[in-house]
Parts: sequence; structure tokens; C-alpha cells
Amino acid sequence: MQAPTSPATAAEQQSSPTPRVADVLSHNRLPSLLSQQHLPLLASRGLLRRPHVAAQRHAYSTTEDSSVRPIGRYPVPNKKDMPYDIVELMEEVEVKTGFLPNVFKAMSHRPAEFRAFFAYYNVIMNKETGRLSKADKELIIVATSAVNRCPYCVVAHGALHRIYSKQPTLADQVVVNWKLADLSDRDLAMLEFALAVCRADNITEEHFQKLEAHGFDREDAWDIATITAFFAMSNRIAHFVDLRPNKEFYNMGRTPREAGRDGA
Repeated sequence: MQAPTSPATAAEQQSSPTPRVADVLSHNRLPSLLSQQHLPLLASRGLLRRPHVAAQRHAYSTTEDSSVRPIGRYPVPNKKDMPYDIVELMEEVEVKTGFLPNVFKAMSHRPAEFRAFFAYYNVIMNKETGRLSKADKELIIVATSAVNRCPYCVVAHGALHRIYSKQPTLADQVVVNWKLADLSDRDLAMLEFALAVCRADNITEEHFQKLEAHGFDREDAWDIATITAFFAMSNRIAHFVDLRPNKEFYNMGRTPREAGRDGA
């Protein structure tokens, strides 16, 4: 609010360079900032799971090929009417992932907001510091998006969590009832804090003390809270535009890939 070449490992995913403030502020740097190791949102290297495909050269469609149902309420601009930097990024994402996540199409309706949205996403999701793994971050998004009733983010980030964590059922458990999910005490503390922020509960020192008891410091708390806050915004955008998940997300990470399928 996402197949390419052989899959990247979790260790490789963690090695992406951190974007600089100067890069984030200049939209002319957007393609390079968000390229390859920084493909945003649902197109980071965790989803590079299918063979290389060429970017589609036809105009992007408001309706998915396999359905008569629009991907959202707002029309998707024709490629020829989009700014070049946005078209370049969308084509790169499509080449790397094998399909274009619908959030890119939806946000292209507002180019300036598209750039700001994905730039901030990369700042909070691809940072190297802190104790949150990529799987942790995706689990926070899944849990809070379920509370915010956002099908797009639950489905898409559930797929990312399955890929990063190699756990095919945990995200589903969290969506149904996070307190009964097969979570460690550390993960329970993390989600408890995220959901307190999500619900706009009064945040007290007790919240921070519970996190600290499980190895999180104040900077980690900031990370948990900003991911929760950013995706609360993303959830609301997806909600009012009626954004639909791509069908490709539903089965991602649920079953082991056939041996040798990607030549890995």
C-alpha cells in the first residue's frame, strides 16, 4: 500500500545499501535509488522468484488481464502520459518480478506522491541498522494491516513474509489471531507494541520496558512505530481506492520450489 532470475538469499537481501537523504529528495534519482537492490514495496529482491521476462510494452491497464474487475477506483494512466522516471521504474520492477504489483499502477495516478511514497518506503524498509529483520518488518505490516482491514497489504506482505521467513503459515495465523499464532516471546512483544501504535493507544514507558526485556532498544521501537504508521497510511490509500491484490501474491512462498527450477 511483485519472476525473475535465481532467488536471492536472505543474507543478500540484508546487504542492500542504505539510500542517502540527498537521493531521496531528488526525484530525478528515483530510478537509481529504487533499482535492483532497492526495488520498492512488493518488488524487493525477496520476490525475484520467476524467470526473466521482458517488461510489457503495451499501455498499463486498469483491469488485470485475467479479470474484468478493475484493480481500483482510479484509472491507470497510459505509459505515454507518465513521467519517464516512473515508467522506467515500473518497467524495471516488472522485469525483475515478472509482473507489476498493482500498488505501482494505483500510485502512478499521482506522480509526485508516487515518488514520495516509494522513497520513504525504502528509507524505513531497507535500512541496515537496527534489530528488525526483513521478516520482522513484513510481519508487523501483516498484523497491523489486518487490524486496518486492508486486503491488499495483508495478501502482498503476507507473501513477502513467507519468502523472507521461510514459514508458509505464520502470516496466516497472525491475520486470524496473532495471540494464538506460533510466535516467540520476542515476536509477541514486537507485535504488541506495533498494534498499540496501530490502535493509537496511549504509549507509556511500560511499552518500551516490555520491548527492552526482549532485546529491543528505543531506536528499534522507533522502527516498529514508523513502519506501523507508514502502512496505516498505505492501508487507508488502498482502502479508499479499492486496491486489489495481484493474483500472483496468493501462492508465493507457500510450497517449496521444484529442485533446480531456477538453476540454483
